Amino acid sequence: MAAARLRAGSWLLALPMLAPAAWADEPLWVDAGRPTPLALSALALLADAPSHGLDARDYGLPSLQRASQAQPLAPDALAPLSAAMRRYLQDLHDGRVPPPAAPASARASATRDPFDAAAALRAAAVLGDLSPAVRAAVPPLPQYERLREALARHRALVDHPAWRLPWPALPLSAGARVRSLVPGQPWPGLPLLAARLLALGDLAAGEALALPGGDAVYDGALVAAVQAFQRRHGLHDDGVIGRATLAALNVPPAQRVQQLQLALERLRWTPLRQAPRLIVVNIPEFVLRAYEVEGDRIAVRTQMKVIVGQSLDTRTPLMHEDLRSIEFKPYWNVPASIARQELVPRLRRDPAHWAREGFEFVGAGGAADPVLTEAKLQAVLAGALRIRQRPGPRNALGDIKFVLPNRQAIYLHHTPAVQLFERARRDFSHGCIRLEQPVALADFALQGLPGWDEARIRAAMAADGPSSVVLAQPVPVLITYATALVKQGRVHFFDDIYGHDRDLARALRLPRP
Repeated sequence: MAAARLRAGSWLLALPMLAPAAWADEPLWVDAGRPTPLALSALALLADAPSHGLDARDYGLPSLQRASQAQPLAPDALAPLSAAMRRYLQDLHDGRVPPPAAPASARASATRDPFDAAAALRAAAVLGDLSPAVRAAVPPLPQYERLREALARHRALVDHPAWRLPWPALPLSAGARVRSLVPGQPWPGLPLLAARLLALGDLAAGEALALPGGDAVYDGALVAAVQAFQRRHGLHDDGVIGRATLAALNVPPAQRVQQLQLALERLRWTPLRQAPRLIVVNIPEFVLRAYEVEGDRIAVRTQMKVIVGQSLDTRTPLMHEDLRSIEFKPYWNVPASIARQELVPRLRRDPAHWAREGFEFVGAGGAADPVLTEAKLQAVLAGALRIRQRPGPRNALGDIKFVLPNRQAIYLHHTPAVQLFERARRDFSHGCIRLEQPVALADFALQGLPGWDEARIRAAMAADGPSSVVLAQPVPVLITYATALVKQGRVHFFDDIYGHDRDLARALRLPRP
């Protein structure tokens, strides 16, 4: 990642320093009454802004295009092109709505490295080529270009005839309470289904031609295509077209275009730190990936399902912090809000829950008290006592906790409720992130620390009492939010579970200052 960033910007360092006054803060756009080749290149770049998910109107393109067609051109006729290009380059680097001005719900805790659009523009003018300035501005991530390609493909589908017709009603099987199409059933909507899957690339053209007509049933290639579609949309790939799958099939291409535009915007916010390893959690995907830099490549070392905060009231915040230590057999210090709103009311209804789950009171001096009384519950509500859960098989944190110090008290941890990882939608926590494969993540995080292999990790997780280890080198953890992502050459879409896409789209519609 660091190597890619250096290559993208090193051409600036190789040029001599240019005094801004010597350029009057603008390259030469007009020569002998005509636009220079550099001016034509700049206009072409602005016209191509939509390919980056930007709006060319933000840069005054229509008026600039009209001005460029005058004959002859006055020397200062295209002077606004300088400011337009600076804004365009800065938007490519920081985003049209940079994180400090974005809605709080869609904000990460860090931004990318600083970028001087004016300096990049002057340096590009010396070369007579603006493309290096664009390369220096955009995120040096393969995902960025893949999303741009997906954006172009979905823009081409916006007026596709496959989205003009409504679906016929799904079948209602005997005894069923909801309508759904299962393999082996006939359905009048099969031709429309095939047309959409073909347009989206889930059904191959040859398979579409081979589909039978008339009273065909839903089977074979169509079922396989629906399963591929379901996998790309975070759904169970059972081939059954029920409410969720039908809703995803009904999303118009224009909405997918917006999701891709928002994903590009968020990539422009992504902090690119010079670290050999990185852990990324994508909330709408419910997935964690651990990356390692290998020369010019970024390799995925481990990937797993995660459970994130509930969408209604305990959302996992977006952040960028360092994983610094790991705790084995941890205590769970029950947050005051959970104790007040959930645990104390439950203990009053079911006092046996206290001993069954292994709770104890802790006073200001740290002394533990395992005896439950109403007076102590009142002290908890008053803030004089707190509740914690002892290590054990029922501990909410499981056997391991990954500590990344932050103001929101968010961390990553194991969980005894492993059955929840089988759900397609996994927003069940109080904000912290539960891990499907904590041993794999610990093995990744502890690389380079002598003596820490998988066997020792498992032994520490199985021990009777708590222990902890400090990482030799902190590992950056990025908790992010992308409802569109390209994986293995295919674009995947996920539900906007927290409404962050809605908020960001609203912010992007506001007039520019």
